[in-house]
Amino acid sequence: MSEAQDLLSDIEALETKLQEARTSITRRFIGQERVVDLTLAALLCGGHGLLIGLPGLGKTRLVEALSTVMGLNGNRVQFTPDLMPADILGSEVLDTAADGTRAFRFVQGPIFCQLLMADEINRASPRTQSALLQAMQEKTVTVAGADRALEAPFHVLATQNPIEQEGTYPLPEAQLDRFLLQIDVPYPDRDTERDILLATTGVEEEEAHQVFTAAELIAAQTLLRRMPVGESVVEVILDLVRAFRPDEPDVTARVAQTVAWGPGPRAAQALMMAVRARALLQGRLAPNAEDVIDMARPVLSHRMQLNFAARARGDNLADLIDETAAALVRTEAAA
Repeated sequence: MSEAQDLLSDIEALETKLQEARTSITRRFIGQERVVDLTLAALLCGGHGLLIGLPGLGKTRLVEALSTVMGLNGNRVQFTPDLMPADILGSEVLDTAADGTRAFRFVQGPIFCQLLMADEINRASPRTQSALLQAMQEKTVTVAGADRALEAPFHVLATQNPIEQEGTYPLPEAQLDRFLLQIDVPYPDRDTERDILLATTGVEEEEAHQVFTAAELIAAQTLLRRMPVGESVVEVILDLVRAFRPDEPDVTARVAQTVAWGPGPRAAQALMMAVRARALLQGRLAPNAEDVIDMARPVLSHRMQLNFAARARGDNLADLIDETAAALVRTEAAA
């Protein structure tokens, strides 16, 4: 078969497995299809996800189900103000052998896994938060002067409470930018909440089952990068990212007056990957402009900031992103 036919066959096979994975995850994390799809998209892109939601909405349950379904070795760290970098990365200890000789031995921390859940990441001090920076970007950690590679694939799914700010340390922009997607976890609707009540308060609960292996997930991430992206979609991505930079000459008056700083090139890279993942999850062979609109908020909302005047007026960043993305795509279509 030709290369195009091979690619088509591989994509169709992956779509079938993704549908099975989605079904398995929703046995444990009921409803909330968009949250599930965005989290799967982050893993397919080889990136990290920041889950924003109130306590009790099932974020930990979702990550546990993902670890099982995707065949990943997972660990969970509860971030607290007294957590130290060594509590995450590991440390060297001095061992004494039977003959009396002594030598240092490295004891791995919980970061040495394939799926790390960083629970309430903003409760740790900046020193501890920074311990994740190298791991998230370079997939290695440096302890006692030695570089130690993390097992592939390596993903961080961090959670954050959007309203509880007492005793927290907001993540710096450099670390926020390491997260491919910001995934908002809302309250479930009434029917979903009813299903949750019936499914989780009985004697037995549904269990997720493994669908992928770690090697299959790595292969899926490689396949995603082979998916074609049309030139028109590439132009929409570039136009959208540049439309939120207030210093650009062609930005709208609204953006110039409300945005303090806009997204950088990493946002365009993330959007390029995310639209492919959305197309794949919806059973399509290539992304379109609608994928750009849909993924704009998860990709951009943590990579830009409103200025003080806009925040004082009560302007909403999510609304600005949605409206600007939709208007841009309409303009592109009309042209």
